[in-house]
Amino acid sequence: MIWRTRDALVALLALVGILIHLALRYLTVPARSAAVNAPLLLVLLIGGTPIVLRLVWRGLHGEFGSDHLAGVSIVASALLGEYLAGAIVVLMLSGGETLEQLAVAEATSVLRALANRIPTLAHRRRGSVFEDVPVGDIAIGDEVSILPHEICPVDGEVFQGHGDMDESYLTGEPFTISKGPGAVVLSGAINGDSALGVRATRIAADSRYARIMQVMQEAEQRRPNLRRIGDQLGAWYTPLALTLAALAWWSTGNPVRFLSVVVVATPCPLLIAIPVAIIGAISTAARGGVIIKDPAALEQLTLCHTMILDKTGTLTYGRPSVSDELYAPPFLRETVLPMVAAIERYSRHPLASAIVKAAADARFPLPGVEWIREEAGVGLRGQVGDSVVLVTGRSHAIGRFELPPSQPTGLECIVIVNDQYAATFRFHDVPRADSRGFVGHLEPKHGFRRVLLVSGDRAAEVRRLADLVSIAQVHAEASPEEKVAIVRRETEHAKTLFIGDGINDAPALMAATVGIAFGQHSDVTSEAARVVIIDSSLSKVDDLIHLSYRLRRVALQSAIGGMVLSGVGMTFAAFGWLSPVAAAVAQEVIDLLAVLNALRTARQPSELTDFES
Repeated sequence: MIWRTRDALVALLALVGILIHLALRYLTVPARSAAVNAPLLLVLLIGGTPIVLRLVWRGLHGEFGSDHLAGVSIVASALLGEYLAGAIVVLMLSGGETLEQLAVAEATSVLRALANRIPTLAHRRRGSVFEDVPVGDIAIGDEVSILPHEICPVDGEVFQGHGDMDESYLTGEPFTISKGPGAVVLSGAINGDSALGVRATRIAADSRYARIMQVMQEAEQRRPNLRRIGDQLGAWYTPLALTLAALAWWSTGNPVRFLSVVVVATPCPLLIAIPVAIIGAISTAARGGVIIKDPAALEQLTLCHTMILDKTGTLTYGRPSVSDELYAPPFLRETVLPMVAAIERYSRHPLASAIVKAAADARFPLPGVEWIREEAGVGLRGQVGDSVVLVTGRSHAIGRFELPPSQPTGLECIVIVNDQYAATFRFHDVPRADSRGFVGHLEPKHGFRRVLLVSGDRAAEVRRLADLVSIAQVHAEASPEEKVAIVRRETEHAKTLFIGDGINDAPALMAATVGIAFGQHSDVTSEAARVVIIDSSLSKVDDLIHLSYRLRRVALQSAIGGMVLSGVGMTFAAFGWLSPVAAAVAQEVIDLLAVLNALRTARQPSELTDFES
């Protein structure tokens, strides 16, 4: 934030100084008066000195880029008395830096977002009294109360109460998990509607959540440092320009020739045109609901040849849907489904909405309900007309009724009508409508040589989805640590693109070359990713890849075209046909042409998606 403000002020100072100099020179005082150059000297002293010192510091640390050529121009112009040329270079350099920094809003700390999510206090039980104590004071064996809708502060085991917990942020499982005495709970999970008594099995420092934070810290320290387009081009352009300038000075003995060459060579197509192209692409992406947090990611996206996809919420919708309905004679779908949906309307269980939706899709009118109650550990019971309907789990019905075989994947519920087994409803997290088409077009259209599905979900469920969307490489039941290891292993062979949503994906998002987060379900995930897609859609990913291709093409056109024109100008300057000021003006004309071309990225393109759902 400090550098962004400073660069903007330096650019403003340079512009004002140049205008005052021109006004003094051509409108008021004689051209040879010391007052004419005073504004330019102020620009070089206040604006140019920090820039040069910053470039020297970077050079001492082994960081050399195209902007070092501009630093040489500033120093040479000051030494040779060509103050106007130096001030113009200060304006170009600070203006380019300002544009670059304005391209993306400053991101807050990933680790701070992660730490802020976990509770700092826990409700510890002492006899019949509860007291709020810091989470760090909880010892193994302490009894803690988790109130409805609270985030669980410790890893532990339920000893009292029945309810549900949402562990999807941590495990990748798309459904809430029923909890009763003896069930394991994880810190960071969100409690449902019922209070639970939990006995701590780990101290806070050893909890699941703490381990994810540790992995996050390691991932942040080892986050890939993406090499920018400008740096790649500047690596050979800068020494070439300096060599030509030195030859011009050596062959003529005139140091002004050196200055003229380096001024016209100042790589402003790299320093300004590329940031302008990036800003245009970021604006275009934002209008489509895609937030680019790191401009380098947009430049690198087209170089990625391995895509790693999370399952829940990425390739799937992240919510349960009725996948099978099994009815026992003499019960019929048109009778049982409306009755079950009628009582499920009053339930907050995550499977309830799926049943209600199934009845709505079938256009079944819902009958009235006489009474309803939800019994902990049993299920939902209600009277619909003359029938008493119970929706329960297999464990409550097994041994009492002849049930169909249990399924290896997904979830299920059992329906009992008037104490007779009536139906089994099965649920899966269904793939997005465009998942198969998106995966299928990655290699032929975008050159992705490897596509991997990596999930914390159960192996059978992950394999089922992989078969549906045609992904061969599968890693199931992967912890956040294992996801990071997989991403790093793949990144050693090729640049990687990782797409996920949920806290358990955050370390992997940071470890990948480019990380894309779906939705805004987790501040942590959004902070960890370089790109955030607000409207979770694979077609948005495809649009982003196309925007990246266009950005790289336009940026290279502007940069290389500008450098070619600068090469012509350097030749003229080397032969003495351009003074330092004329060289600066010529460079500004080249900049204008490069920027006008770069602005093409700000135009909204036509439909980009090139795969069928």
